[in-house]
Amino acid sequence: YLNVFVPLSPVASRAVSLVMIAIVSALNIRGTRQSADVQGMATLLKAGVILVLAVLLIAMSGGGTERNIWWPEHFSLRALSAAVTGMIGVLWAYEGWQYVTFSAGETLDPQRTFGRGIVAGTVALIGIYVLANVGYFSALGVSGVAASTRVASDAAGAVLGAAAGSIVAVVILVSIFSAANGMMLTLPRLFFAMARDGVFFARIAEVHPRFGTPAAAIVSTGLWSAVLVLSGSFEQLLTYVVFMSWVWFALAALAIFVYRRRDDGRRRPFLTPGYPVTPILFVLAAILIVINTIMAQPVQSIIGLGLALLGVPAYFVWRRRVGEL
Repeated sequence: YLNVFVPLSPVASRAVSLVMIAIVSALNIRGTRQSADVQGMATLLKAGVILVLAVLLIAMSGGGTERNIWWPEHFSLRALSAAVTGMIGVLWAYEGWQYVTFSAGETLDPQRTFGRGIVAGTVALIGIYVLANVGYFSALGVSGVAASTRVASDAAGAVLGAAAGSIVAVVILVSIFSAANGMMLTLPRLFFAMARDGVFFARIAEVHPRFGTPAAAIVSTGLWSAVLVLSGSFEQLLTYVVFMSWVWFALAALAIFVYRRRDDGRRRPFLTPGYPVTPILFVLAAILIVINTIMAQPVQSIIGLGLALLGVPAYFVWRRRVGEL
């Protein structure tokens, strides 16, 4: 999206990514409250602009015959597989709902807060994204959306003029910054908790003496993020993340059955509405996504799985050390 304003080479694009990682890392080291405030303002801005843009695009688009055909003329198994593969990018847009739980240790009344927050946030997100996509398709049609690498800006430019496209590009840049900040606000807490439990490097559990934040975990997350930026394309990293996320999601949902059986009769701090149907449906959907990704993009899937499996022996080594202590 910076290319809307300044042409960037591939090297310059990666440099910009590294600078943004450094900024969000510094912001989160300075204070959790500061980062959360920035997140709230950025979210309000981007959600508001996207909603207004979507309504304008739907209202002002011509909506020709070709643009109104959003469903394949001939349905087939290949079309279904392509749709599930396309979900890799879609599911990335929904990534983040699970990261909020990483900050449970710093949250008041998490049993009440997280249940309500995740449901309300997910429902709102679905509404915003679906409405936005209806607007994009109304403005550009299926072929225009498929050909665009900056769909929100291009849709705004096509219907509202070039100036509107530039304004939307700025908002999308804010959205990207917000996503990076949200990840840095939550993800390091997982590594911090692992280190505190003795199953990760002990230094990652250090808290900044002045700011009271998990600074070592934040710096480590920033450094590893920089390595990933320099090692692969956005599409490759996207596939790794989404593929492995849904492997973990399936395992996490299966763990509910284990806990229910093992801890039968004990008070449960979190409930599972619709049990056992809801977790079974979730696991089946996750398995479908994982299998389809392996078939459609086997190389990226194998690499992602291999990176994850490298952590298994490390985990058992740390667990044994904890047992010896």
